[in-house]
Amino acid sequence: MSTSNPAPASRWIHVGVTLLRAVVAPRKLAYTLLVLLGVVMVTFFIRPPGDPARVLLGQRADSTSVAALRQKLGLDQPVPIQMLRYVQNLGRGDLGRSIATDRPVLDTILERLPATALLAVSSMILATLFGVLLGVIAAWKANSWIDTVTMSTSLFGISLPAFVVGLLMVLVFGVALEWFPNSGYIDRGLPYLVLPMITLAIRPLSIIARMTRSSMLDVLGQDYIRTARAKGLSYVAVFMKHALRNALNPVVTTVSAWFAGLLAGTYFIEYIFNWPGIGLAAFNAIEKLDYPMIQGTVLLTAVVFVATNTVADALYAVLDPKVRIQS
Repeated sequence: MSTSNPAPASRWIHVGVTLLRAVVAPRKLAYTLLVLLGVVMVTFFIRPPGDPARVLLGQRADSTSVAALRQKLGLDQPVPIQMLRYVQNLGRGDLGRSIATDRPVLDTILERLPATALLAVSSMILATLFGVLLGVIAAWKANSWIDTVTMSTSLFGISLPAFVVGLLMVLVFGVALEWFPNSGYIDRGLPYLVLPMITLAIRPLSIIARMTRSSMLDVLGQDYIRTARAKGLSYVAVFMKHALRNALNPVVTTVSAWFAGLLAGTYFIEYIFNWPGIGLAAFNAIEKLDYPMIQGTVLLTAVVFVATNTVADALYAVLDPKVRIQS
């Protein structure tokens, strides 16, 4: 007995295969590898100006100490040899050792990654849920005062820098009202997450709200929506069943693409709220001129950014069959 809709398992297998094809398409894969190679080259040259060993030890350090540190860091070798060794170490998962703590950079990053991931994921969930909700409400009440207030507020949220929002959150809700802790982090301590999560979510929430409203209004103007209305379907049924489902395709890709930027944006928020993630480690490394740690955090952020955008492009090809996968 045939059916018009594939079984749920078959549908998910089809989605997975399409997504995999989009990710590993030769042209897309070559572009991704080229970008990652460029990132590796850029991160290799992240180091203090002049003689890094002299900068790290100070101008009064004796020549013996400077020479020993140069040898330890491999700075006594020619630049091509240093670059080759750097790439070889990356291939083994070795990001070097922190100058400040003498610990492997990768170990420090892995220790702090859960805190950064918690902040980024929770902020993205908050931004997505409320952004889509506000966008749908604005489209439902298009050209009303609700629509005007929602879109004006979202424009304000887009325009206000995250670090300004963070400072205002600390001053108002952390210091003046004392509703939430204004810094630090304790396992399973939800109050510590509230202020940095909201601060980080405001800008993507505003963008998602505007994207959802625009996409909804565009879909509502399509011919098949008018046909559904002509067949006697109620406005609510057409709005929720037909318009919303099709309008969410560009919203999903926007959310995917924004997640990468959100992960990079956590750096400033972690510094403001003293959140013990990768961003705070990067700022501490900059203050101490710990360039192996700076290299590691920059490289990780760039890799996540490129990978997330690659998946977002592939996801768009899955959600919209009219988009041709480049091969």
